[in-house]
Amino acid sequence: MHEILAKGILSAQNGMNLYRGCTHGCIYCDSRSKCYQMDHPFEDVAVKINAPQLLEKALKSKRAPCMISTGAMSDPYLPLERELGLTRRCLEQILRFGFGAAVLTKSADILRDADLLCQINEKSKCVVEMTLTTWDEALCKKIEPNVSSTQQRLKALAQFQKLGIPTVVWLCPILPYINDTRANLQALLDACAQVGVRGIICFGMGVTMREGNREYFYQQLDRLFPGMRAQYIRKFALQYELSSDRADTLMQLFTNQCQRYGIEHRVDANFAYLREFTPRATQTTLF
Repeated sequence: MHEILAKGILSAQNGMNLYRGCTHGCIYCDSRSKCYQMDHPFEDVAVKINAPQLLEKALKSKRAPCMISTGAMSDPYLPLERELGLTRRCLEQILRFGFGAAVLTKSADILRDADLLCQINEKSKCVVEMTLTTWDEALCKKIEPNVSSTQQRLKALAQFQKLGIPTVVWLCPILPYINDTRANLQALLDACAQVGVRGIICFGMGVTMREGNREYFYQQLDRLFPGMRAQYIRKFALQYELSSDRADTLMQLFTNQCQRYGIEHRVDANFAYLREFTPRATQTTLF
């Protein structure tokens, strides 16, 4: 890791990334793409050490409270967070100024900040978002080697449900020939229903590849799934969107099961909910 002084912290959509780079080791990570112009090795995480101060200044200048999101490009609960507490310090600012928080992660370490997240939810609104990809724990360890296991993530979701904090799952990516099975999808959907998730975001049954993350992904395929790189090249060449051969069938299963369980599955509706700021006294149900 190395420390940097960031010039700003909030995007135009009120999103923030406190770290740049990642040590989770997910083989499909889009953040490795060259279009993001990272000027350092991906695993040498840049820590925006002045993020809490920048956030304080930004929130003070806002005319009205809104939802502040984090986790889109870099997980806010990297192992570094256990020592640095950068995410926690930013959550303290969000609480202090009465804003809402939508936090996306793959780590059960988010439970370390459950006290703050509960206080934010009591005062305004908090949503915990968790990415899930595969029910098979051995496969999870292969494609996401340094993150919390699927079961650990599900337990975290269940705990936040008990605490009264709404949860949304990102069901992605679905990797062709790897986790694009009916059994995997059904198991994940059943688990989401059991822990009471409010919504599931799924962009389709596939994955996207760009220059930078494609090359890394293929290297990992050679290491973990010998012979599969050739299969991908034959099928997809340099396409951006790599859809499963079972995409239509799996999407129908996804839609049917979400409707059966009463889980919001429309992408636009889920994003509208994540963006909607409603103080506790006036909160209403979107779905």
